Amino acid sequence: MNIVDRVKGIILNPRKEWEVISQENTSSATLLTTYLIPLVLIPVIASFIGYGLIGYRVPFIGHVAGISWGLKWAVIMLISMMLGVYLSAFIIDFLATNFGAEKNFNKAFELVTYAYTPSLVAGVFYLLPSLRILTALAGLYGLYVLYLGLKPMMKSPEEKTTTYFVVSLIVVIVVYAILSSVLGAIFIRNAMVNPAAF
Repeated sequence: MNIVDRVKGIILNPRKEWEVISQENTSSATLLTTYLIPLVLIPVIASFIGYGLIGYRVPFIGHVAGISWGLKWAVIMLISMMLGVYLSAFIIDFLATNFGAEKNFNKAFELVTYAYTPSLVAGVFYLLPSLRILTALAGLYGLYVLYLGLKPMMKSPEEKTTTYFVVSLIVVIVVYAILSSVLGAIFIRNAMVNPAAF
């Protein structure tokens, strides 16, 4: 698998690319090391540079930037992306039999990893934190990519695919809200304990 070709296929022609991917048998460990980690490094490095070196303006505070600030953002980005993929794959796999789909964590992991592609590539916009909204928009496109991949990857019946997607999405959003709250609490607590680091 050529990572550049796969990224282009997922972003530009996801329906066709899912048909190709569904025929592959890539282990989650291989996918993690050859695809997910290299792409996760895009938003991680961009966050470090954007928040740590370039910075951004905060109303009534001024320009905010600092190496430790960028480092903390990079760490949060790394943890949230990696945990997000694993938790989402676990949830989609866990719910599979409820919607007549095949229970297969490896396929669920492939599904989620490739669906993350648009937002991971758009993570380059974290270089300028004021443009991070574009990463969020790419994430919405990633949801569409995920929806297209449910049937070929998890073998979900046509009539249950939309319900499967919606229920999975709701559970993933709840998990993300909890994960964000925990990471945010740690981040804020550290900022309050050591405000000079920012």
